[in-house]
Amino acid sequence: SSIMSLSEAEVQSARGAWEKIYVDAEDNGTAVLVRMFTEHPDTKSYFTHFKGMDSAEEMKQSDQVRGHGKKVFGAINNMVQYLDSSEAFLGIVTPLGKKHATQLKIDPKNFRIICDIILQLMEEKFGGDCRASFEKVTNEICTHLNNIYKEEGW
Repeated sequence: SSIMSLSEAEVQSARGAWEKIYVDAEDNGTAVLVRMFTEHPDTKSYFTHFKGMDSAEEMKQSDQVRGHGKKVFGAINNMVQYLDSSEAFLGIVTPLGKKHATQLKIDPKNFRIICDIILQLMEEKFGGDCRASFEKVTNEICTHLNNIYKEEGW
């Protein structure tokens, strides 16, 4: 059963939309981070090794940015596999949320920023339908992460 407010059809179309962007996980993950760091420079402060990078070109070439972009996309990909299983989905989201809240102390608003940029990129590359198919998933991810943060006393 699903905690998600997604129907079976919505799960399928969300997976289809995600697969399009996940095919190039490293490049697209990097593009998302570069856009976040460029448009929201304060987000760079969490990454000590990205701090000195000012140009988008420099960030794009950075192994650390590329590695983290791939990692973010990998985590979302794991969640997308379990949109129809609450328990498995929470099994992925919960430790991730806890780590970001307690160890990394990342402001939870950054999850919304990154999700919005993923949606923008989907729309630019694959059109509005692709974006619309994935929008509910990003809302679920952000809602669950925010709940975990609340439990951790944010």
